[in-house]
Amino acid sequence: MYTERVNQHTFTLFLSSITASALLSFALCLAAEFKKSKKNDLRLDGKLCYLPRSPAFELGIAALICLSITQVIGNWFICTKFRSGEQRSGCKVRKPTVSCSLLVFSWISFGIGVILISAATSMSQSQPFGEGWLNGECYLVKDGVYVGSAILSLLALGSTLGSGAIALRRIQVEENRKVHAQLQE
Repeated sequence: MYTERVNQHTFTLFLSSITASALLSFALCLAAEFKKSKKNDLRLDGKLCYLPRSPAFELGIAALICLSITQVIGNWFICTKFRSGEQRSGCKVRKPTVSCSLLVFSWISFGIGVILISAATSMSQSQPFGEGWLNGECYLVKDGVYVGSAILSLLALGSTLGSGAIALRRIQVEENRKVHAQLQE
């Protein structure tokens, strides 16, 4: 009974921490979309260009941190649950499950989201005359890049939560089987 209550509190803490972090990442990405540099911020001097630092730079860094926290905490929790479940069952080789597939999808969403946020955030830095972002040219973040990253952060959250729920359910079913087996003996 006590272990069950601890598991419920742990799962609640896990759920609330990664949900809050992912929602914060989502909100920061949306804010960065509205605060990114616009065409009228760009200054040209012949072939040289200048773009001032955008508030989207700080928002993008914060979004990256929150998204990384979500992914690391979520996967750490799930992997510890899987390991503890496999130690109890004694099963060494398992077929890939829906839970594992969701974790893989979570990492893919996370990876693409990090790439998009990183590139857009890098472009949001100051681009001085003659230096620019790449090869001396100034670049602006396209519309929707931060929004796409925000959606990917929610996809990563959803698949991590789904994987965690499935893993937790599987462990509870295994524990119930053991209890019934012990009672029948």
